[in-house]
Amino acid sequence: MINNTLIGKTMEEMETLMVSMNLPKFKAAQLYKWIYNNQVPDIMSMTNLSKPLRDILSRNYELHALKLLKISGSKSSAARKFLFQMTDGSKVESVLMRSGKRVTICISSQVGCALDCKFCATGEMGFKKNLSVGEIVDQVIQLQSYSKERITNVVYMGMGEPFLNYKRVITSAFLLNDKNGFGLGAGRITISTSGIVPAIQQFAEEKQPFKLAISLNASSQSQRISIMPIAKTHSLNSLMKTVSYYIKNTGRKPTFEYVLLDSINDEPADGKRLISLIGKLPCKLNVIPYNEIDGLYKCPPESRIKIFLESLKPAPFMVTVRRSKCT
Repeated sequence: MINNTLIGKTMEEMETLMVSMNLPKFKAAQLYKWIYNNQVPDIMSMTNLSKPLRDILSRNYELHALKLLKISGSKSSAARKFLFQMTDGSKVESVLMRSGKRVTICISSQVGCALDCKFCATGEMGFKKNLSVGEIVDQVIQLQSYSKERITNVVYMGMGEPFLNYKRVITSAFLLNDKNGFGLGAGRITISTSGIVPAIQQFAEEKQPFKLAISLNASSQSQRISIMPIAKTHSLNSLMKTVSYYIKNTGRKPTFEYVLLDSINDEPADGKRLISLIGKLPCKLNVIPYNEIDGLYKCPPESRIKIFLESLKPAPFMVTVRRSKCT
């Protein structure tokens, strides 16, 4: 009977599995390498494991945690969306994007989201469940199999709030980072949060090696509450203080994400307030013109985007513009 998946297991968990089967621990390293380094399509392809062991694993374990249902976009597209289904029927999306030599994927950490950001389609679903470590990592493994080029960057910016599934997200990031496994540098793994202050504090105290991105999207507390209800619990002031602590404690620069919404947060006055709010914190500000869904909010016309960007020219921090397919 199938009762578990192999993708998502750590080396320690695989060693425990081998011991439970009265096998030497080194077999775990072989299994681990087949899954995360070689990324084999099935258990029977693990040729340096004995046939009896492969048979036992095949009877009791699935390799993958997700079933691919649909791919949107052609192989030559700059961005392709992947729809996956879990064993309970829940669905999540991932996105694969190509830009020059960069191959970036956006992955999900939850089904739905409890934060109810007003401009986000996922928020309309409400919260359904946290993804397991295997369900998170399997998105990367399966997207790599559909990409001709090596994945260079992973961003936790799909469905859900990663820091409300903190332990599993961090465990999955270390599996992707492990040089004996998928082997992606920590600096190429970004975890994005809408501003869960205690989790940012924990992330800073643990000095996690991964990049931190914060979805700011507003230049004042009242504006942030109107589009991101999380600001009622974690105020803009407390968020900025915690980000400042993160910088001091880790020595790393965060990225602020600012989704630009037509006539909501795109006035030159917003740009000036952003400069005052962020001040001299060493960071990067990503301005992201809104990727429209059917709803109240719209992407500003190019003329308003240009004027807003002009207002940010005096900023002492780096400002970039990104057209996003992640959300």
